[in-house]
Amino acid sequence: MSGALAGPDGALRCPWALSTDDYVAYHDEEWGRPVHGDDALYERLSLEAFQSGLSWITILRRRDTFRKAFADFRIEAVAAFTDADAQRLLADAGIIRNRAKIEATLANARVLADWSPGELDEFIWSFAPDPAARKTPRTLADVPAITDESTALSKALKKRGLRFVGPTTAYALMQACGLVDDHLADCVARGRT
Repeated sequence: MSGALAGPDGALRCPWALSTDDYVAYHDEEWGRPVHGDDALYERLSLEAFQSGLSWITILRRRDTFRKAFADFRIEAVAAFTDADAQRLLADAGIIRNRAKIEATLANARVLADWSPGELDEFIWSFAPDPAARKTPRTLADVPAITDESTALSKALKKRGLRFVGPTTAYALMQACGLVDDHLADCVARGRT
């Protein structure tokens, strides 16, 4: 597996980030940076679930449409969605029209609406591993798909009633939201917060 590669500007980046300009921007400006806030984490959790089985670029390019369709992922607003809203979402060609994923997104909002403000943020971040205990990845082969922490997070979320939150989805969330820094050792974005 490859280590960091030179991007269009000559800076070394994780190889996955170099296939499109959208990926370069996402990699440099968002991926791996700490995300806090219940609604922001609900959005990321929902989008990671929609990504399951698909390429992330598919979700990234539709993210604005997802935000419009799901009331900017405001938990309280989505929790109030009706059956008519679910039908509207199933007919929306701008998002991924997967019934199970849509239903999970709505059900998760209803569960989370009963949590205290800040509880989702605190809950998810409580699973962040100690950075000092993690080896810095040098190649893509060094980056896991799941970890003990993502498995524990997945089980804990499921126990609290959330759906579409398997260990791989949980780990993708941890990577995207900065709970772990999986930028490669030589990557220009490594260590940015």
